[in-house]
Amino acid sequence: MQTKNNKAMNKNVGKTDKVVRIILGLAIGAAGIYFKQWWGLIGAVLLLTALINWCPLYVPFKLNTFKKS
Repeated sequence: MQTKNNKAMNKNVGKTDKVVRIILGLAIGAAGIYFKQWWGLIGAVLLLTALINWCPLYVPFKLNTFKKS
């Protein structure tokens, strides 16, 4: 359960960021499958972060592209 003080899993991926991550994730994942390379997993990471609207790399840099409506 998340409290207001727990900022560990607050959304930090915005709408445009999410669309870019999905497009790149699909492209990199497809290329990884086509070329049978492990780096296709990077595409899976991009898709996962887009789906949950949270990027762990944004946290230490205090980045946030998510805008509350």
